[in-house]
Amino acid sequence: MSAYFTLAELATHQEEVKASVFIAYADRADTPELALRFLNGVLQRHPDASHLCWAYKIGQQYRFSDGGEPGGTAGQPILRAIDGMGLDHVVVGVIRYFGGTKLGAGGLMRAYGGVAAEALRSAPKREESPRETLTVEVFFEHLGVLYRLLDSHGAEERAEEYHERGVKLRFTLAQAEIERFQTGLRDATKGRSASVSSP
Repeated sequence: MSAYFTLAELATHQEEVKASVFIAYADRADTPELALRFLNGVLQRHPDASHLCWAYKIGQQYRFSDGGEPGGTAGQPILRAIDGMGLDHVVVGVIRYFGGTKLGAGGLMRAYGGVAAEALRSAPKREESPRETLTVEVFFEHLGVLYRLLDSHGAEERAEEYHERGVKLRFTLAQAEIERFQTGLRDATKGRSASVSSP
């Protein structure tokens, strides 16, 4: 998997179209479960809304829902907005408060797609590199050095196992950081750490 752009934080955008109010909420989601949890949170904020339409894209996985609107008028335009911005690991939910005037299929598609696109356009973005799970063993005397390197290279999902003479750590690291991390660890420990490897 190559690098991709996602959202750095929650973004919202609101528009009124012929007395109907559309409110888009967009955020990062790394799993379908997190995407659905986010959408449930949006719904809880607007329990009296007429509709909640949504889409998410996470790698090769994507889903969308018209949320009670006519088929093809809401979920797909929201998904196209995500694709059109070149984003991944993103979920967008759009709330609609019906204002009494029917918009027609074309009007709904423009409204849902447009408010989603505007929320995504204004959102802060960040580039993500694919991550790899690694393990490394060090003597206790090198633990401080290892922790500093893990922090400076953005290691995540750390798990530790303590042994008689040292520690075995399992963590994830962006692929782009692996070579620099290995060099830094080798230099800092004068080659006395066990080799970094994938489990």
